[in-house]
Amino acid sequence: MNNKLDILFDFLNAIENDSRVTTAHISLFVILWMKWAATDKGHAVTFFKRELMPLCRISSRSTYHKIIGQLHAYGYINYAPSYNHFEGSRVEFFETRKM
Repeated sequence: MNNKLDILFDFLNAIENDSRVTTAHISLFVILWMKWAATDKGHAVTFFKRELMPLCRISSRSTYHKIIGQLHAYGYINYAPSYNHFEGSRVEFFETRKM
């Protein structure tokens, strides 16, 4: 990916006309993007929800799962949950938005 900022700018431009997206979606996406931008691991980032939730100011696990699931369903990320407590979940960012 040539410029990681393009992913963030594409997201911010896309949500201008997407009434489904709330502040919780924006917060989670930006935290995921920041975590990913700090790495050199291609298009994806691995994480644990316990690391992200306080940063996003999301205190409920059900809200977190709902929001990350919706970001996936809306086409902003590709979310692959991990059911192993020792391996983090994975989010892939799209080079070009899939909407």
